[in-house]
Amino acid sequence: MANTLKLEIVTPESKTYSEEVEMVTLPAAEGEMGVLPQHVPLMTQIVPGEIIVRKDGRDYFLAVGEGFVEITAGRVAIMTDMAIRAENVDEAKAEEARQRAEARLAEKLDDEEAAMVSAALAHSLAQLKVKRRQHR
Repeated sequence: MANTLKLEIVTPESKTYSEEVEMVTLPAAEGEMGVLPQHVPLMTQIVPGEIIVRKDGRDYFLAVGEGFVEITAGRVAIMTDMAIRAENVDEAKAEEARQRAEARLAEKLDDEEAAMVSAALAHSLAQLKVKRRQHR
């Protein structure tokens, strides 16, 4: 029985991550979900939040946007609109984006604008969560 699985994360810009890992915890639409090798095949939606990757006994964190994940016994493939490693998050820019989005949400927006601003807010909150976890 294999004790690792291949994690691949793809965004519209590039393949962000492609490594053998021990475990992946991701923000599924139904709630936080842990994936170990030999997991039952599954496809589900992910929501903006934090991915925790366990590799070589250490945890690594990534901010992730909306997308989909396909899980097989030996592979986790994530297609998302954003994936940023915690160490690459610019905390000041993410905080500024959060404040801008919250200010925009206070204005009168049509449904489409509100959805876009809400998505931007979710992205900035995900980035801040993983970056601030590093400071602990």
